[in-house]
Amino acid sequence: MPSKVAVVEVNGDYLKALSEAIRQVNGLEGLNTPERSVVVKLGVFSHKADNHASVGLVKAITDSFDRASNISLAESDNYRGKALERLQIWKELFTERIKPISLSDEACHRKVTLAGQEMNLSETLFKPNVLVSTHILRSFESGSILKNLFGCIPTAKKAKYHKVLPSLLADLYEAVGGIDLAVLDGTFLWSGAGDFRTRMNTLVVGRDAVAVEAVGGILAGLEPEKMPVLQEFVKRGLGEGDLCSIEITGASLETLKPRFQQALKHSLNAPH
Repeated sequence: MPSKVAVVEVNGDYLKALSEAIRQVNGLEGLNTPERSVVVKLGVFSHKADNHASVGLVKAITDSFDRASNISLAESDNYRGKALERLQIWKELFTERIKPISLSDEACHRKVTLAGQEMNLSETLFKPNVLVSTHILRSFESGSILKNLFGCIPTAKKAKYHKVLPSLLADLYEAVGGIDLAVLDGTFLWSGAGDFRTRMNTLVVGRDAVAVEAVGGILAGLEPEKMPVLQEFVKRGLGEGDLCSIEITGASLETLKPRFQQALKHSLNAPH
């Protein structure tokens, strides 16, 4: 059975768009239950920048898990600041049910070996908890959805791990039991040096995070076979990276690609 990825356009209503995307990839069966806590791993480098998932989309994600009794919005410290400070971007969503957590400060953790190095990971990342990865759509060869796992590493000094990034991320994915839902926020396409954006109003959603990364990569002007992190996951059989074996529903890639290519071309000619 092929991996399914939904590509849907957002017309001002994130919940409607996300609900349709989730329906197209066979729903949240087994994920949206009172018995399982949900962890939404947010990708946010700096609270002073805009290159992170929109508040509207994250609210749509939490609303979609309406049966979950506990939802954590998660990030770790980095050299730009503390996780809880950066998570304030989404503070309007915080409730008794939806809480921010710092993966750097969790008291309960498990010792794992990633890329040959021992470290502790927050217990909240592991199954049976549901792990959702959401990040922006960007033209980086390191990707977005899978690269987002880098923020699960608790230390603020992560630069030393960049040289082993593909194997470290794949080891982490295997250790925690995988990503259950991947949501690429294509409200904007981020390109160039990472600070240029073009509004695209598109979501890329699936239960196979590798397939979502591959489809997002195509829209962002990348070649999946030249994305090192993605290919490490494919090599290990952790998901589907071949577009010929991915069932894409919703908007047609052939219809969307010219608009995305034009946005990328414009970014190359824009002043930075």
